[in-house]
Amino acid sequence: MEFEDFKRNYDKVEICNMSPDALDDDTKRNWEVNIFEGNWIRGSTAGGCRNYIDTFWTNPQFKLELVDADDDDDVCSVVIALMQKNRRKLRKEGLDLETIGFAVYEAPEEDDQAGKDFFRYHPSKARSRTYINVREVSERFTLPPGKYLLVPTTFQPHHEADFLIRIFSEKKADAIEMGSNVDADLPEPPMPSPPEEETDEEKGLRRLFEQLAGSDQAICVRELQEMLNGVLSRRKEIKFEGLSLSTCHSIINLMDVDNTGKMEFQEFKMLFLSFDTDRSGKMSSYELRTALSAAGMQLNNKILQLIGLRFADDNYDIDFDDYLTCIVRLENMFRVFQAMDKSNTRRVKMNIMQFLMLSMNV
Repeated sequence: MEFEDFKRNYDKVEICNMSPDALDDDTKRNWEVNIFEGNWIRGSTAGGCRNYIDTFWTNPQFKLELVDADDDDDVCSVVIALMQKNRRKLRKEGLDLETIGFAVYEAPEEDDQAGKDFFRYHPSKARSRTYINVREVSERFTLPPGKYLLVPTTFQPHHEADFLIRIFSEKKADAIEMGSNVDADLPEPPMPSPPEEETDEEKGLRRLFEQLAGSDQAICVRELQEMLNGVLSRRKEIKFEGLSLSTCHSIINLMDVDNTGKMEFQEFKMLFLSFDTDRSGKMSSYELRTALSAAGMQLNNKILQLIGLRFADDNYDIDFDDYLTCIVRLENMFRVFQAMDKSNTRRVKMNIMQFLMLSMNV
């Protein structure tokens, strides 16, 4: 084909480089690669870019450890390629490519997912040059040996997509996905206060309990529902439409140590942690990881995504009743697994299949 004919029939030429080597560099390297797949799910892991600091930290995070510098150099060559998957077939549904990018931070010492405050006070060490709606964004960096945290994101929060991320390095590098464990370190239930040390709220709760319990000094599910709704309706900072019977069943299953199917007064005293930052009586589903962590529970991204889809509303909020249902069922499930643990320790670890099997039966 003559060149004039070529120009007449073609508008654009694309060159695909089959390796991370630069086209204008004659040096050939043997690249090591780490590959991860993940997704951004609204309400749990679709946190958006750094502009949205309240949700940015909930994006998937990957820790990269660069140990050995390049040959004849004191830095490490790294190529990071973020690709969004399956977007072309979604065009039939009216969905186009998402605007994507990523940032790299010097990793904290903790092995857990970095929280909001870390990103608020620490600048990125490297990042994609821009957020753009293309299938793949890739950048080449030189970084000193050390531990780094890679955060891939969409530009705006609440936008869903699947992604694949590849991390190329000249020397072998270790990389792991953060927040991938499912475990719990549940505290022992607090000892009840003696009657002479009870607070005014506890004394009022005892009077209400005695009115409902009757001669057997125990309450059933419906009596528990009536009691909790009566007490919590007086709390101005909690706005809700009443606890469901399902929630009260879960509470009794957790606290009923003598297997009577009812709850005595001492069993009723339970610790409930509320993470309501705007005093609206609701909690953002993006705060669920923080709330569960404070209660001694750690869930991975996939399980948090499932819980968010189950309990969060269209505004990504979880109301009081649903949050109480969630945390009581989780604690009940972890305690069942704890009873099955042959090592006789309070710390619980489980894989995803064990989690799903237990959650279906608790």
